Amino acid sequence: MASTMSRDFLPTGGRIFTSVPDLLFIPEFVFGGLVWMLVASDELVMFPNPLGWVMFVSIFCFIMTTLWFFIFLCGANQSGIWPSLDVGYHFVAVVFYLSASVILAYITFLRGVLQSLTVDLKTYRLDIAAVVMSYLATLLYFTHAIFSAIRWKRS
Repeated sequence: MASTMSRDFLPTGGRIFTSVPDLLFIPEFVFGGLVWMLVASDELVMFPNPLGWVMFVSIFCFIMTTLWFFIFLCGANQSGIWPSLDVGYHFVAVVFYLSASVILAYITFLRGVLQSLTVDLKTYRLDIAAVVMSYLATLLYFTHAIFSAIRWKRS
């Protein structure tokens, strides 16, 4: 008995720009890149280890999302394991970005408290913008992970 179900679980080519979870690749690039740039633009690094984790997360997720995007664009994602890999990667990205966002928010708070008189207002605003972009990137990756999990369960 032949199955009429198509094995085409994940979109390829230009169809990734029209499917709901994969449409989020572009905002993930934008907000993840903004986190990377805003954290890297800071001239005074008071807490190098936690900010190093934030930089690692933003660069790692930016590179992996770029690779993921091109794998989807080229159509190399058509075996049966790719839906579960898609869910797994995006949940790892959510955990990474959530931890980086909390750390970045805490460092920004400490900067405001510890150096309330000497903190450069421009640097403080850049830090606040980095925190906002980091939480938006977390939300985007979480939304992508949820929709990928729904798609995975349907496949």
